[in-house]
Amino acid sequence: MDYSHVRDVDPAVADALSGEVRRQNETLAMIASENHASEAVLEAQGSALTNKYAEGYPGERYYAGCEYADEVEQLAIDRAKELWGAEHVNVQPHSGSQANMGVYLAMLEPGDKILSLDLTHGGHLSHGHPANFAGQTYEVEQYEVDAETGYVDYDGLDELAESFDPDTIVSGYSAYPREVEWERIQETADAVDAYHLADIAHITGLVAAGVHSSPVGVADFVTGSTHKTIRAGRGGMILCDSEYADAIDNAVFPGTQGGPLMHNIAGKAVGFKEALSSDFQAYAEQTVANAKALADQLQEHGLELVSGGTDNHLILADLRPSHPETTGKDVEAALESAGIVMNANTVPGETRSAFNPSGIRLGTPAITTRGFDEAATREVADLIARVIDDYDDETVVAEVGERVQELCDAYPLYE
Repeated sequence: MDYSHVRDVDPAVADALSGEVRRQNETLAMIASENHASEAVLEAQGSALTNKYAEGYPGERYYAGCEYADEVEQLAIDRAKELWGAEHVNVQPHSGSQANMGVYLAMLEPGDKILSLDLTHGGHLSHGHPANFAGQTYEVEQYEVDAETGYVDYDGLDELAESFDPDTIVSGYSAYPREVEWERIQETADAVDAYHLADIAHITGLVAAGVHSSPVGVADFVTGSTHKTIRAGRGGMILCDSEYADAIDNAVFPGTQGGPLMHNIAGKAVGFKEALSSDFQAYAEQTVANAKALADQLQEHGLELVSGGTDNHLILADLRPSHPETTGKDVEAALESAGIVMNANTVPGETRSAFNPSGIRLGTPAITTRGFDEAATREVADLIARVIDDYDDETVVAEVGERVQELCDAYPLYE
């Protein structure tokens, strides 16, 4: 990528930008929430729309000169409606967390009750962790996955909902490898007269392609990120029925945000157009197929996976049964040295701290974007298992790193 203009003004930043492109080219991104946007999306995000303030919504701006901003945002909205089948879409949230904030502000009062999945069981900070605004503003109770199966404990959720009497139940997760039973959770929400917020941040692309069931038309509100499995411009969105449109729009602007990031919305529009193609359908299917291949091969090496496998784009491995003295951070550091970038993660029944947990989380969206198929993914699983077995052996890590470089060269990125 050409950063000649940046280099003329700021060589230090140009070096960092070039270094980041090189890092992405020379490593395998297996953080489940990461992906590689197309050069078209990157170009849109780096456009002159970064200069434009456009408070308000298409046709109802507070500033002049918004005709092209209106055009771009309306394209993003219309394409999102087509992709997810929603009556109303707000594409202005700067992130998935701010999309959640928009729903909370629109529908809840401070001190209202939220019932969500525990962070160590696969939930997200913005679903009510005490370190996050949601946990500081609302009363939060959390459900869990079943300790034996690794699946959401829907019966336990029913019981907790009845006793806690929440105002909102949150579904959709950041480290849950199974398909979510949206209708089952909606039944629970209906039984206690609560709203149902489905956060599909991780699986936006899988839902759009129909390889994961959709909560749109089931849950009251659906939020998501626009840069993970959907590969569009970085940010968030809110999907809802038209009856909630005004409340949601007012909560996003002026409730939680000022000027929208119009350059990011341009990236969303471009990425959504890409996602409407048959190529994207094939991509989403391959992402899931690769995740299943990754899961199967890691199990062949004796690793224990939470829930025993995956239905989506990620796997969560518990190192304790097979490698009781090895932590997720040990593995994360060794794999990064070998050129495989993933993250340590808490697991259900976590016995260590969140800063040095017992599990690892791996995802296939980014390597699938590079062109990896099941066979190539199985080889990556072999390399991962080899490092886990000997994470402190520099020779092993170096040998794995050499093979990772060969794979990166075979599946180039941003040529």
